[in-house]
Amino acid sequence: MFAPEGPTLRELAVQALSSVERGYDLLAPKFDRTPFRTPDAVLRPVLRELQGLGPFANGLDLCCGTGAGMAVLAQVCRKRVTGVDVSAGMLAVGRARGPEDGRAADAVGGGGPRWDWVRADARALPFGPVFDVVVSFGAFGHFLPRERPGLFGQVAGVLRPGGRFVFPVMAPTRPGSPAYWALLGFDAAMRVRNALWRPQFVMYYRGFRLSQVRAELARAGFAVEWRALPELGRRADGSPRGRLMVATRLDASAG
Repeated sequence: MFAPEGPTLRELAVQALSSVERGYDLLAPKFDRTPFRTPDAVLRPVLRELQGLGPFANGLDLCCGTGAGMAVLAQVCRKRVTGVDVSAGMLAVGRARGPEDGRAADAVGGGGPRWDWVRADARALPFGPVFDVVVSFGAFGHFLPRERPGLFGQVAGVLRPGGRFVFPVMAPTRPGSPAYWALLGFDAAMRVRNALWRPQFVMYYRGFRLSQVRAELARAGFAVEWRALPELGRRADGSPRGRLMVATRLDASAG
């Protein structure tokens, strides 16, 4: 699963016994050489859809890590892209690998948007309604189901009316498949770990049920639609393996 330059088993064990924040601080120097980084095969179709929705002025990458989503936003935003993450280590790596002068050169609008990196908890975002688009890649497993309504409320609070909250979602694994048992085993191992060890390391991807997420987004003030990502293939029943959630912030003052 890991490149030779990736973390060792010992390093992964130390990270897994840390908090989420500390674990990612430790993982940061090698994060981009692990399967945890969102692959380009997912980033490319998301970029294609964003290009059809944009261009935008200001974008936010929620739980940005080392900035893979920032690079996507920089191609569809004119003024500013901001990455927010709780891990100072991940932000430091992203900042070091980003544009040297803090400004992308190949984005919409010629000169490119400015890149900003902000350390903050996604459950308490330090922004007003200044963004036109928010993206997130692979972060929702780090939030317990009871935290998601508040998280979606935070996203709604930093978007202008009509702004978009966009993130990819993979179809659930088929019951009985190797991937299904692997995810089930990982989930069980995390629950045992968190029952026996503190601080907790929250990483429960099996709890992200799409119908519930859609209802929670609606309650947070979003109009929600799905878009298939055909580049990611189809399941045996013909349904798409990957979809894009496009949630549009409604204007609370209208009507």
